[in-house]
Amino acid sequence: MTRRVNEPHPLFGGALSAILPHGAADVSKMREIPDNQEAFVHTRTDQSLIVELVEYQDHVADQDAARYHFEDIAGNNAATQPGAQEVTEVVALPKSSVSLSACSSAWALTGTQYVSKYNETARNRVRLHLGVFRLPQFGTDVLVTFNDPQSICPDSSSSPAAVGPGVEPWTVEDFQHLLQSLTLHNPGLFG
Repeated sequence: MTRRVNEPHPLFGGALSAILPHGAADVSKMREIPDNQEAFVHTRTDQSLIVELVEYQDHVADQDAARYHFEDIAGNNAATQPGAQEVTEVVALPKSSVSLSACSSAWALTGTQYVSKYNETARNRVRLHLGVFRLPQFGTDVLVTFNDPQSICPDSSSSPAAVGPGVEPWTVEDFQHLLQSLTLHNPGLFG
């Protein structure tokens, strides 16, 4: 059965759902993914999307949550040295524009990180779009990350994934549509 592009995709066994962009391939069909993540890749580019459930950080103010998680991701990506990361924008998402009504607040961040894959020395410049939905009542932040490579080092294993003719990469609008459509169906997901 083929899922239409504008049809919500079940996440975490149907406890959440969201509208994914065209060509999203489920990474769990290719390799092991942690239980707190749903990960998707574009079938023809090096773009990826991750929906992740992480512990709510009550010591972090709502307006700082996106930056906090961006810096945590930078640490995981070994992008902590000077010049390896930059936040360009953090904005509040109006609750009226998101379907995840259980969140106390929602934020979107745009930034750049210089990252390497699989412990390679080659570093790629990746624009990172991050959505954070704060759910203190469940002790959870829901992170949605869109990794959009801007330049790929020729020595990177990602190099063959360069976009060719006729390939439609995902857009920021696709990411925003995913954020707006993220819906909670079963709060039991949070324990």
